[in-house]
Amino acid sequence: MEGIFAIAALWLGLAVLSTIVAYHLRISIALVEICVGIVAAAIAKHFFGPDALGSNLEWVRFLAATGAVLLTFLAGAELDPRVIRTKWKEVLIVGTFGFLAPFLGCAALGYFILHWNIQASWLAGVALSTTSMAVVYVVMLETGFNRTEFGKGILGACFINDLGTVLALGLLFAPFTYKTVIFVVVGAVVLALFPFLTSLLTKIYGNRTAAIRAKWVVLVLFGLGALALWSGSEAVLPAYIAGMLLAEFATKEEHWVKRLRTLTVGFLTPFYFLRAGSLVSVPALIAAPIIFLILLGGKVASKIFGLYPVISRFRRDISERWFYTLMMSTGLTFGTISALYGLSHGIVTQEQYSFLVAAVIASAVIPTMIANFAFLPKHLLPDVTVKKQIGKISEGGIDEE
Repeated sequence: MEGIFAIAALWLGLAVLSTIVAYHLRISIALVEICVGIVAAAIAKHFFGPDALGSNLEWVRFLAATGAVLLTFLAGAELDPRVIRTKWKEVLIVGTFGFLAPFLGCAALGYFILHWNIQASWLAGVALSTTSMAVVYVVMLETGFNRTEFGKGILGACFINDLGTVLALGLLFAPFTYKTVIFVVVGAVVLALFPFLTSLLTKIYGNRTAAIRAKWVVLVLFGLGALALWSGSEAVLPAYIAGMLLAEFATKEEHWVKRLRTLTVGFLTPFYFLRAGSLVSVPALIAAPIIFLILLGGKVASKIFGLYPVISRFRRDISERWFYTLMMSTGLTFGTISALYGLSHGIVTQEQYSFLVAAVIASAVIPTMIANFAFLPKHLLPDVTVKKQIGKISEGGIDEE
């Protein structure tokens, strides 16, 4: 047991270090945690041997997966249904092009340029087609755009983009069996009842017992996650849909959302972001950096060329266009999940997996840094009060009240 506490203390120490670095560099904590994870894993491997950091320990993987699920749920809960209904055309078009352009472009790149086999090339297209809901949501929180129709539109487009990725992964590689049917039917029933049951529990027991709403939400997310994994899908997909269905409830329960956000960002997501960074094989990148650069360039370029003309139809300001495009060019959660799926099923080799994961993680860091430093549309912040709050967030982290 002391070993578990020691490793947990080490990881949380890295999380604290990441927070300090993010404060001084004025960049997203999530991105710093990814970079710190890469460096920490490389140092630990050099001095103490493979997996000395404990990235593949079952409980670390569980905490990381829980962080991804809850962060995805919160991202869905931030969506304002009224905004999405009025922006459905933008969300659908941008999300669709955000998936198709890198999916087809990177698959062709893998097959014709890197000479990977057809299965590995399609897997590369899937892994590099994603938009990182986790990174985008954290950036929306830290900048304050989660309160604006601009930010909510980006989050909606991210959902459509990642939905296309999940469907492509399932249709191309995961067998359609009776388990898939059971997952869809049971998931649909549970999600249909979820808003009503949550409101009912809140009305009867809310603010009277020990955090029953948090326990109830986590129960549903874990149950649906287990069912999704059993069927061959991914736990984060029902989590996002559950968050969207609870969006109206979340707007009325602002303090509850803040407390759940504090638990998620303060404790769980550092395990996810640090672990994502620790999975990168630095020796493989050093041995063949050109492949990594080709994959990264292919993902970002196909996103930009596919999305910028489309986004220009909905946004006139150049900073809004570039910020929107670069946020949609990120990748992390579904990208690493897809790459890991390919490795575990023998679709890609360990070397190919390392290149894909490195490209996915780099796409989470580089476009986000450029977007925040060069194209942040500050004029869209709603008022002076919110701008002051953004300053507090950028200095001290996400609000914990």
